[in-house]
Amino acid sequence: MELPLQSAGGAGKRAQGWLNHERFVLYSVTMCILYVIFFATWARVTNCFLATGTARPAGDFAVFWSASHVLLHGTAAQVYNFTSFSAAQAALFGSVDKNSFLPWLYPPTFLAVVTPLALLPFLLSYALFVSASLFAYVKGALALSRLSRWSGNARVAVLLLATSPCVFVAATFGQNSLLTASLAAFGVRWVERYPVRAGICIGLLCIKPQMAMIFPFVLIATRAWRAFASAAVTVMVCAGLSVAIFGLHTVKLSFLVADLARSIILEHSANFWLASPTTFAVLRLGDVPLPVAYLLQGGVATLAIASACHIWRKTHDAGARAAILALATLISNPYVWHYELAWLGLTLAWLLASGLRTGWLRGEQTVIVLAWLLPIYELFNRYVMLPQIGPIALLLVLLIVLRRTREPQALRAPVAV
Repeated sequence: MELPLQSAGGAGKRAQGWLNHERFVLYSVTMCILYVIFFATWARVTNCFLATGTARPAGDFAVFWSASHVLLHGTAAQVYNFTSFSAAQAALFGSVDKNSFLPWLYPPTFLAVVTPLALLPFLLSYALFVSASLFAYVKGALALSRLSRWSGNARVAVLLLATSPCVFVAATFGQNSLLTASLAAFGVRWVERYPVRAGICIGLLCIKPQMAMIFPFVLIATRAWRAFASAAVTVMVCAGLSVAIFGLHTVKLSFLVADLARSIILEHSANFWLASPTTFAVLRLGDVPLPVAYLLQGGVATLAIASACHIWRKTHDAGARAAILALATLISNPYVWHYELAWLGLTLAWLLASGLRTGWLRGEQTVIVLAWLLPIYELFNRYVMLPQIGPIALLLVLLIVLRRTREPQALRAPVAV
């Protein structure tokens, strides 16, 4: 039950609520136990992950590691060639059937990042990649939200972030969403005081360009020209280096595989729609024609982008800016898998810190818990095939972010440096 509490700013009734230090510990420990049970069950039914034709942990990281191995022993063109790349994966990780094969769908800029991975054994490389990404992610999220300060215990704040479902899903797949989210976090954190440094972080998102789609809008809206120029230069340098290393033909190949991913996965894969918390996925699951689905997705994206630009103009608080940017990125982008919800962790961290600092508004805690659990729902929804509630959850979070930023005391925290 939420008890009424007048905030220091006198802005209406708030609640002390049930999201507190003790609940953070309880939820984190509970999730850790469930993760152990999940992996134990998964290992048992797949003969310690050795059964053929079944998914394994670090499945997406295996794509990164395989690409590195091919690059170190062959050419970049072989990575983009589905036949040769599937043969390489089969040689490295056992037989690969058409249902378990994961192609390389990334731009040449990300090839440069993964090239060194196969210099280390697979498991060691995976552990280092996830650990480094998680360290940067937690550090960036805590610096922006100041959750460790308002939760009263830095260790509890770290535990809550590190054991959250959005981190679990990304780490289980070995995906790069923790890395891209940390780049976005540091980009927002430094945009005011260190615009060149911020632009470099933003520009490095060219490793996964669709996750940088909101940055140009908010940088232009706030006239952050130095950060914008730094980001543009960083993108050009990264693109130039990738072309110099891998050849110009890889650019064409990357566009071809991107078009293939659009036509096969985004537009016609029910397996993807069930795991994608987007408006586009809901519409396609409802057999809405493609032009209409794109049009409505564009309308929702316009709303999210406008909200992000409004909040960025309204406040210099880095936590609020990161919260709305991460959320708008997920809402605007039609191609979002469950592991990209690592970005949602930046939003939830700020909302938790804000609630602990100024008191809770009605309904906030319920929406936060729903969004916190959303990655787990999306992960298993491909198997249980329940209704796709992802867009509803994200739009509810958008509403509570907008409501909270209407009140000056919610944006009174000092700018992170």
